[in-house]
Amino acid sequence: MGLGAAVTSTPMPSTLNFNRAASWAALFAFLALLAAFLTMPAEAQNFRRDKLTLKTSAGAHVIEIEVAETADQKQVGLMYRTSVPPGTGMLFPYGGAQEVTMWMKNTYSSLDMVFIKADGTVHRIEVATEPMSERIISSKGLVAAVLELGAGESKRLGLKPGDKVEHATFKVLK
Repeated sequence: MGLGAAVTSTPMPSTLNFNRAASWAALFAFLALLAAFLTMPAEAQNFRRDKLTLKTSAGAHVIEIEVAETADQKQVGLMYRTSVPPGTGMLFPYGGAQEVTMWMKNTYSSLDMVFIKADGTVHRIEVATEPMSERIISSKGLVAAVLELGAGESKRLGLKPGDKVEHATFKVLK
């Protein structure tokens, strides 16, 4: 190359713009989740804690639960949670036998939904629900409560239709 020769270069694609865009997207997603949490009613953030017992052919299993008692709590449920640890769940009591429908909107973890009759008998189980889905999941019969567990928990515990759930909710409803 002689004096005065022009040096040209072809711009190389850069991941810098992609990384910056991904960082902004992550920040906005975090802020949206934070805003959703902060704007949910205070009572929905403070679920009562309790225990229930699942009576299966494999034995009795005590589950640590949160109880969604109010309409606001039922509306929020397990939304925005990134996991549901084994041996835990959320109980949605409805005060009497009725057809119940659920969905997975804003729910990041796959769940097993256990539909329970007024006498504490497991009516049916919807296993491994699809996270973030707005598909309606029906009890397909009259139930008094729904127990949500992490996906796979009903199988791990040997829970099936006809098994019993012991909790004060079902003593009151009998």
